[in-house]
Amino acid sequence: MSIYSQRSAAPLDFQDLPQTIGAMSKIFNDGYETPLHDHDRDQLLYAISGTMRLRTIKEAWVVPPDGAIYIPAGTQHTVSMHGNVDMRTLYIDANTTHPHTKVLSVVAVSNLLRELILALSEEPVIHKANSRAGLISQMIELEIAQARDITFRVPLPHDPRLQRLCAALLSDPSDRRTLEAWSQISGASSRTLARLFERDLGMSFNQWRQRLRFHSALEALSDRVPISRVAAQHGYRSASAFTAAFSKAMGAPPSKVLIE
Repeated sequence: MSIYSQRSAAPLDFQDLPQTIGAMSKIFNDGYETPLHDHDRDQLLYAISGTMRLRTIKEAWVVPPDGAIYIPAGTQHTVSMHGNVDMRTLYIDANTTHPHTKVLSVVAVSNLLRELILALSEEPVIHKANSRAGLISQMIELEIAQARDITFRVPLPHDPRLQRLCAALLSDPSDRRTLEAWSQISGASSRTLARLFERDLGMSFNQWRQRLRFHSALEALSDRVPISRVAAQHGYRSASAFTAAFSKAMGAPPSKVLIE
């Protein structure tokens, strides 16, 4: 299919464009997961609807409503969809532009950046620098450069003993087992596991599990699941306990994070 005559949804068609930024639109069903892959260009992934979870070899990220994730070229990653995801992907030639970062990060999407992404998605894929699409692209560069970072990163371990434990918690964040209980399936004592968390992940077991729970809870909150149910699904005995812990860690209550 020629991208001159019809918009393509094939990533390979956007890697060698003559201009700095190309915009691709694609819809994914709930539960879809892309295989591990990378691209020659940097990417900015933004979902008009639904939420996305991105995983690399070292980290897991959740992309909340009104957020986008910046992925440097060559970064191997998978993306899983929560809800039906209407995605817009910007493929960016980092050699000719100067976005705010060259590292993997989640950024807040301003109202202006959202409208610019949507507008570029309706323009011809291939365009000239002085065209409407070219001017929109320049504005997008400026907006990315000043976008606010959002911390929704969960580091992943290298040690196989921690990998078994963390994989189980990724599948069920509500699991309330202690390190002593986890030692039965991980092949290491609770003291060794505690040392491995500090060494491999730079935080304690409880800190890592809390971050994972908030990471997962954002997906449910974005679907407007009641906070009481989200709290129970993520290991908290009450909505007030969940809200207090979330607010302390994230700097804002769950409702405010979703509004922004």
